[in-house]
Amino acid sequence: MKNTPTRVRWQLWIVALGFFMQSLDTTILNTALPSMALSLNESPLHMQSVIVAYVLTVAVGLPASGWLADRIGVKWVFLSAIVLFTLGSLLCAQSSTLPELIRSRVIQGIGGAMLVPVGRLTVMKIVPREQYMAAMTFVTLPGQVGPLVGPALGGFLVEYASWHWIFLINLPVGIIGVLATLYLMPNYKMPPRRFDLVGFVLLAISMATITLSLDGHSGLGLAHSTILLLCACGIASLGLYWLYARRAQNPLFNLAMFKIRTFSLGLSGSLLARIGSGMMPFMTPLFLQVGLGFSPSHAGMMMIPMIIGSMSVKRLVVQIVNRFGYRHILTAATIALPIITLLIPITGMLHWYGLLPFILFFLGVTNAVRFSAMNTLTLKDLPDEFASGGNSLLSMVMQLAMSLGVSIAGILLGIFSVNRIDIASSEVQTAFLYTYLCIALIMLLPTGLFARVPKDEARNAQLSSRKKR
Repeated sequence: MKNTPTRVRWQLWIVALGFFMQSLDTTILNTALPSMALSLNESPLHMQSVIVAYVLTVAVGLPASGWLADRIGVKWVFLSAIVLFTLGSLLCAQSSTLPELIRSRVIQGIGGAMLVPVGRLTVMKIVPREQYMAAMTFVTLPGQVGPLVGPALGGFLVEYASWHWIFLINLPVGIIGVLATLYLMPNYKMPPRRFDLVGFVLLAISMATITLSLDGHSGLGLAHSTILLLCACGIASLGLYWLYARRAQNPLFNLAMFKIRTFSLGLSGSLLARIGSGMMPFMTPLFLQVGLGFSPSHAGMMMIPMIIGSMSVKRLVVQIVNRFGYRHILTAATIALPIITLLIPITGMLHWYGLLPFILFFLGVTNAVRFSAMNTLTLKDLPDEFASGGNSLLSMVMQLAMSLGVSIAGILLGIFSVNRIDIASSEVQTAFLYTYLCIALIMLLPTGLFARVPKDEARNAQLSSRKKR
């Protein structure tokens, strides 16, 4: 029996709840990092390990999420994800040292590895492919409530309570998510297939070692020789997987997907684009507090315009892409983002604080359009047999790029600051300016890839409000 439009809407709202949980947790954490560092007797410039531990765990577990959803069903995998994410939040709140906090974030990451990708896979199954962009826009719009509330709520809790509450706030959301999933989420399955354990191990080793090599010096204090060894191991494992997948009968990710031009360009562009964009949620709250001397609550309030900008354009993304096409939208947004990004440290150092909300607003608008276009471009032409693997691979690339972005941002800031962290000093502001300049250059990297996107052959459709007869 096919779902009515009403049931489909409810299912999309459940997926949106998963996005809400992750976005709320991430934005609260970014605002609270300096206060957490003080409480744990750590340097604020070393706290990126807390973020990297989560996104790395998500990236490692993502390949298995698609297989689990096909084998067990999206309902039970989604339910397990919420339970693990909520349990990890409770353990984070009870952590008293940085290593304990990192271990608890790993548990959160196991849940996060299944939460968003399984939700995105559900959307691919319940709506026609031409409505995928509109459906994902519908899903991510309620999820924007998390980033909207997160920075201000995180700053308030840190300043007037303690950082532990930024994790405890996830508990009631998790309980609601469990109940909603039990009663409303359908249990879509696919014909079972054998799990590619060899491919999973190779990819897990590759992603873990590459990310650890980037975070090894500033966050973990590893020796340079160890860092080089980890990087070499990661690259070698990735190469071995490519050779293995070309000959395997049922590889974890079928390399035939890369023959689809939109998937290949979208995935490669997403990797490069999200490395640059992944630096911003870590850098901007840190710059506002450490570079400009804002309080945690003030820094959190300053992030709200960026989320408002993202929310304000979500309903217009389909029309914008249909009007100008993927190629022009992605290329223009990729060129505009570095310019907007550089305005943040420049206006801050000039004490033009009144301009910061407007800059962050346009940053949110540009990011929202580009992210929606990138995600849809990557998946829209995949046939059904590649949907699960392509979705998991995109999710894996997204999370890996985020961890690489945070790690690279931490490394750059550490290089330019040389451990000078006097709040709002001219030396620290200069270090932030140089770091933002490097971020802007990194943001330009995918421009050439997006310029090669083929001309659109089909228009994206809006979600139907009534069932078609």
